[in-house]
Amino acid sequence: MTASGCVTVHGELEVVPTATKSEAAKALADFTAAYNAADKAYDPALDADRVTGSLGAINQAGLKARQKNNPGGNANHQTLELTDARYLIPKKAGWPRWFVADTDSNRDQDDGKQDTRWLVVFLRTGPGSGWRAAYLSVVPPSQLPAFAKDGDGQARPVSADDGELSVAPKDLSTQYTSYLQKGTPDVWAPGGTTSGWREARRNTRQAGFSYQYIDRPLDGGTFAPLGLETEDGGALVFFSSKHFEQQTAAKGLRPAVNADVQALLSGEVKSTLTKERVSSQLVYVPKKGAANGGKVIVLNRLPGLTAAKGS
Repeated sequence: MTASGCVTVHGELEVVPTATKSEAAKALADFTAAYNAADKAYDPALDADRVTGSLGAINQAGLKARQKNNPGGNANHQTLELTDARYLIPKKAGWPRWFVADTDSNRDQDDGKQDTRWLVVFLRTGPGSGWRAAYLSVVPPSQLPAFAKDGDGQARPVSADDGELSVAPKDLSTQYTSYLQKGTPDVWAPGGTTSGWREARRNTRQAGFSYQYIDRPLDGGTFAPLGLETEDGGALVFFSSKHFEQQTAAKGLRPAVNADVQALLSGEVKSTLTKERVSSQLVYVPKKGAANGGKVIVLNRLPGLTAAKGS
């Protein structure tokens, strides 16, 4: 409390680093330990309080399905190690607070074409909540842009409605799902998760079956986009989306249901099977007027089956 009577509670009104490096390191260690315990036992309860957002939805549904199909746990568990952590910690006021851990995993081959960095976004929604991993993206080091820093060496966050970017972060989920449905707005660089995905859907054929795809934005609460400014005035942004695939069989046929789908299935598959997936994307958004025409580049997409329904 100041002499004027203005109160700053837990730093809500003050622009401060969202975490200290020691807090960030502990959040990463706690997440990794919980992830390994949950993966070894195939028990979603063991890391439920360490994940949220799209990563949480994907992680929890996947563990639920694997637990049902493998009640004895994961016989092939390999401990995940995340090392060489570089913490990108922005300054901001209020909640939520977040930061990015840029790490090296033991799931790749270092210093070669298979070398990758694992970027984990940690989110804390309020003073009484803990740090939870909301996004995970796996990217070759060569594809990561240089990040802008402020005068204190902290990462610079981009606002959800940043008007200097070719697409504001708050619009990415809506524009991505609209593009997948209709081909517009055409703000996406060609690639396997944009033009290639649309083409793959158009060419999906199976005698006696029809396919329908529905894409929906997912951008509220813990699924909100989060981004950091890059040195060239663009931004690296994480955002979420939701996707439905419906397969309808002709009379006398029935859609096939594998074990993973069966574990998350509600209803009975008679002629129709609808799969629901949550997806997180890591994209590079250039500034307006950039040389590539302002096209957004998808660097990584992480999808996961979260539900299925039969009818």
